Amino acid sequence: MPQIFWVVGDKSGDLHSAKVIEKSTGFEHIGIGGPHMSEKGFRSLFPFERFNIMGFAEVLKHLPFIFSVEKKIKQIFATNPPDLVVLVDFPGLNFRIAEIAYKYHIRILYYIAPQFWAWRHDRIYQMKRFCDHIASIFPFEKELLDIHGINSTYVGHPVIEEIEIQIDKLEFAKFYELDPDRKWIAFFPGSRLEEVKTLLPIYLEAIKRLKKSHPQYHFLISKSRVISSDIYSSFCPDMADIHFIDGYNYEMMKYSDFLLVKSGTTTVEAGLIGTPFAIIYKTTPLSYYIAKKLIRVKYIGMPNIILNRPLIPELIQGDATPEKIIDTISCYIDSPDKYQELASELSLLKSHLGTSSASQKTADIISNIIVHGGDQLH
Repeated sequence: MPQIFWVVGDKSGDLHSAKVIEKSTGFEHIGIGGPHMSEKGFRSLFPFERFNIMGFAEVLKHLPFIFSVEKKIKQIFATNPPDLVVLVDFPGLNFRIAEIAYKYHIRILYYIAPQFWAWRHDRIYQMKRFCDHIASIFPFEKELLDIHGINSTYVGHPVIEEIEIQIDKLEFAKFYELDPDRKWIAFFPGSRLEEVKTLLPIYLEAIKRLKKSHPQYHFLISKSRVISSDIYSSFCPDMADIHFIDGYNYEMMKYSDFLLVKSGTTTVEAGLIGTPFAIIYKTTPLSYYIAKKLIRVKYIGMPNIILNRPLIPELIQGDATPEKIIDTISCYIDSPDKYQELASELSLLKSHLGTSSASQKTADIISNIIVHGGDQLH
């Protein structure tokens, strides 16, 4: 049976890849991946939670583990090479794996390519050298890859087919003991431990003050199931009037009246669902300093990058404060006209991203590469 080696480093990549694996029957799937992939028959060779890191400074602490993984993968490729390597985002490790696979003449598909148009433009030359094909998730990305003569297919954004509302607002409210007649403000601190430790204290301070100025609101915080409940309770021993939601993220986005969303894939999810929101980003001073020197785009939130304008408010680093959060939320929830304008404008994001099934198109690319060597790809 043909074997596919996956390298996936975070929660969203795990979810996106699981959809592809589900549609890629007749192959053995192994490598680095998470629980969603494992549910579809994937065999993980390394502890997935060890890869769930972000930021330049944070990565340095994990280098010994990363190097040991790289050494093991090199041994696998040398002694029992797979038929295809599928790299999913996670460029820090994935370009090193790409170089190893290239050395052993193993074909490479990059699904959810690194954001070379935002920073590290030199990575486009690495993709051209090492990768047989790129499964692109943004229309403008495909155009840039074409300019450089890189084989690619626009497959659509994976979030489009993953958003599914499973229960209505009354069921959601009953399950989490919420009053459906009150307004809800929801906060998303992320799924990585570093994100939660950074953003949760800021959110909690903002909520503390908002409870005084807007007592009619419920305050919801998205809780990642891969992070211990003790982490959340250590920051918030008194959880009265604060509701931690450990599931139904899409319902939480849809039924809330305003969202505070950490930067990343979550911003695309929120944008497609259409509830007005603001984007927040904060990291260590060193990581931010390095990123600021390297990033070439004007915005940090994907909806703003896709639309090429500052539609969604962005609270970045020094602006990621309880005071700025409160001002931003109040600006919209206390102004019906401004709120409705943002809600209406969010519909533009759907038209830009289309309705493609990224998982099916990517599964088709995998099959074509393995069966036909990629000759039938356009």
